[in-house]
Amino acid sequence: MKYSFRKDNDWLLIFTTFLLAIFGLVMVFSASYALGIVGENPNPYAFIQRQIVWFGLAAFAFLVVMHVPYRLYRNLSPIIIILSVLALFLVLTPFLGRDINGAQRWIDLKVLVVQPSEFVKLGMIIYLAQVYSQKQAYIDQFIRGVMPPLVVVGIVFGLIMMQPDLGTATSILLVTLMIVFFSGAKWRHLIGLAAVGVSLFVVFALSAPYRVRRLTSFQDPFADPTGTGFHVIQSYIAMAHGGISGTGLGQSVQKLFYLPEAHTDFILAVVSEELGLFGVLFVLGAHTLIITRGVMIGTRCKNPFGSLLAFGIVFQIAIQIIFNVGAVTGMLPITGIPLPLVSNGGSSLFITLVSLAILANISRNNIRQNRQKEYKEETQLSAS
Repeated sequence: MKYSFRKDNDWLLIFTTFLLAIFGLVMVFSASYALGIVGENPNPYAFIQRQIVWFGLAAFAFLVVMHVPYRLYRNLSPIIIILSVLALFLVLTPFLGRDINGAQRWIDLKVLVVQPSEFVKLGMIIYLAQVYSQKQAYIDQFIRGVMPPLVVVGIVFGLIMMQPDLGTATSILLVTLMIVFFSGAKWRHLIGLAAVGVSLFVVFALSAPYRVRRLTSFQDPFADPTGTGFHVIQSYIAMAHGGISGTGLGQSVQKLFYLPEAHTDFILAVVSEELGLFGVLFVLGAHTLIITRGVMIGTRCKNPFGSLLAFGIVFQIAIQIIFNVGAVTGMLPITGIPLPLVSNGGSSLFITLVSLAILANISRNNIRQNRQKEYKEETQLSAS
């Protein structure tokens, strides 16, 4: 039976992904050119140039990874998790780690600055999907089935908290819980793990005064309008200024050094100001389409590893969207998590596109299996 390249690819997922990524490039330039003008070497294109380079690398990687059988990652899982842990160690070293705004989360390769935790998120998903797919026969046993991989999760959580990055560490815990859930673990085990995860979050959240202020300020940002509530208030102003139709592309006022992190964490506020409610609905609609498609792919995949891998990828992206949108709208604390495919950040853009390429490959495999099934049924009917 011959397969059609055009019919086998999940064009809805691919088109939506690249449409949103290209839209993100436009918004990154709009939100960052004013920031690029200031400094020792004024260049309004400083941020967008780097982002375009990352986009080019990510787009090439997407085209390659989309055609790599996802089952290959099962065999590479041990290597991937070892490299992930090693990268988290290296980021803490003085000769490679780079400190930005008091956080040491990046490795400076001179040519590019890489954030290892973004790659670790995908590495953890591959590792957990591989391990739990092999434990299906005894997944109802906590000690033998559920617990062993959680030791690795604990190590990764601790290393990320040393950077420190509570937002990313929390998202990894949540994705782990989702993968354990879809692997078929018992409810009492899930509830116990959730309780442990919440306890860890509370302990680390209360371990530093600035984290406590972040967690409490979103409830009433106007209580400290020039301090912990400043980001959210400026975001409110941007959204109110944009209204329904927006002020026009490039016409944001808040990005002119009023709204902090306008090109990264709070880029959705700039979208709202310049393109209004319609722009926000476009972004959220595209994200919803990707998430919905991802859930369908995971549900339809008959291979346990592929199914868990798809669910891990899609819920990792969903959690990032929830955290980012929640912070911008003042419904959740500020975590520093970027908006997938839209925010400035090369590592985030690269790993998101690679993750979605893996999802596209799983979908492609699903389509081919359905075609094989239909072909066999047609052959059997013809023979009878």
